[in-house]
Amino acid sequence: MAKATVAILRTKPETIIEDYRKLCSLAGIDKALSASSKTILKDNITWHNLFPGVNTTPWQLEGTILGLQDAGFNDLVSVHNHTVVTIPEKGEEDLKFKPLFSKFNIPVLYNFKAEHMKWTEYKPKFKTLALHKIFPEGIRIPDYFQGKNIVHMPTVKTHSYTTYTGALKNAFGGLLNRHRHYTHTWIHETLVDLLAIGREIHTGMFATMDGTTAGSGPGPRTVRPHDKNIILASADQVAIDSVAAKLMGFNWRELPCIALSHEHKLGIGDPTEIELVGDIAAAQENWNFEVGVNLATGTGRLLWHDSPLKHLQNLFFHTPLVNIFIFASEYYHDKIWYKYKGLPVVNKWLSDSPWGRLFAKYPQ
Repeated sequence: MAKATVAILRTKPETIIEDYRKLCSLAGIDKALSASSKTILKDNITWHNLFPGVNTTPWQLEGTILGLQDAGFNDLVSVHNHTVVTIPEKGEEDLKFKPLFSKFNIPVLYNFKAEHMKWTEYKPKFKTLALHKIFPEGIRIPDYFQGKNIVHMPTVKTHSYTTYTGALKNAFGGLLNRHRHYTHTWIHETLVDLLAIGREIHTGMFATMDGTTAGSGPGPRTVRPHDKNIILASADQVAIDSVAAKLMGFNWRELPCIALSHEHKLGIGDPTEIELVGDIAAAQENWNFEVGVNLATGTGRLLWHDSPLKHLQNLFFHTPLVNIFIFASEYYHDKIWYKYKGLPVVNKWLSDSPWGRLFAKYPQ
């Protein structure tokens, strides 16, 4: 494969929107997407609550929209997904996306609403690594996604199940339905399969990644935020993840979803084959991030990955018993952790961080 290009810029609140426009241009957004296709904006609502480093930022959304428009892409639509513990309608409001969608006249669709799209069986050309085993009755994806460009907008953060999360993981919510938790034991192989499907169905793919405030620790929700003032973009979903993972201190070869994607020629994971543009020296930073677990994700790892209990997952997660785990996770994260641990962090970020103060200036 030819070298991949990843754009990286240092930024600050005073220049962030213009920096995103420059970033998109440097990363070749004009060549990455089809000019004749509608473009899906796939933001990342990891948590419907505000927490720094976790969700797509309003300046990432605004700057990416303007970068698209600069390149002539004006037919845009936002598509949200639902998870068993995330309410996208609340997130869209609390994360201050709604005023931006109104400002730019961008319609909002939901992949779980039948009036917006249908889930239809798809037979990948790629020889899937995991999905055919997990869903032997057939792999189903939203019909609306086919024949359209997509722009993923993750943040730079760690993840208790995958070590890091980025552009590859952002496809997880869009292309899989509410049974996506069936895949967690084989999550890395699943992400490779979804990348292959995305390359088959989309007319173009692009990603921007926000590291203005990045997240370390027990992600993807209960991270420890760090202001890093970095933004990235690329047409290669694997390459942007590889660069972001390296910033966090991780070796791409030890991240199976990146290594397998590289091996199957779905993108470039090897940093020696990635051309950096922009503030190239910034890519040499090592933030020494750590991955951890909280009560909920620690339990998940025991049941999906780290103990013989994973052999009982069909009982726990393919029956009504799953509702116990959904309730417990939602109650723990929203009613306990966020109230007693999260809100003090949010309030400190809003008052002390320049990025928190910028967030406060965006209209609700």
